[in-house]
Amino acid sequence: MTRKTVYDCSIIEMPRIENEAGNITPVQGKDNLPFEVKRVFYLYDIPGGEARGAHAHSECHQFLIAAGGSFEVVLDDGKNKRTVTLNRPYYGLHIPPGIWAAEQGFSSGSICLVLASHKYDEADYIRSYEEFLTYKKI
Repeated sequence: MTRKTVYDCSIIEMPRIENEAGNITPVQGKDNLPFEVKRVFYLYDIPGGEARGAHAHSECHQFLIAAGGSFEVVLDDGKNKRTVTLNRPYYGLHIPPGIWAAEQGFSSGSICLVLASHKYDEADYIRSYEEFLTYKKI
């Protein structure tokens, strides 16, 4: 297994079709992303000051988009931390497996859109930070 670091997480600019009546950003699986999308979900109505996420995946890739508003993603590979701000609906953050990620600092009315490479599987989640460090062999 290649150990991923926070520097393997990348911001990807999505295509934009601009129109006076409103813009469109299409997502066409592997045409736009480094994986095929198998699941889509979104977080919304997040109270001020709340954080979400705070877990890692052993197999699943995720792509996070601020579909509305803004929020920060704190990335952690067990040795390095990096914080990325998402605030435009045509930019997204690719998070490969093996990275601890937590979302925080949600603006009022923000929406976090998540595109995932795998269907939901609880066994793929690493929810304890101590377990994450063991998984990373740190």
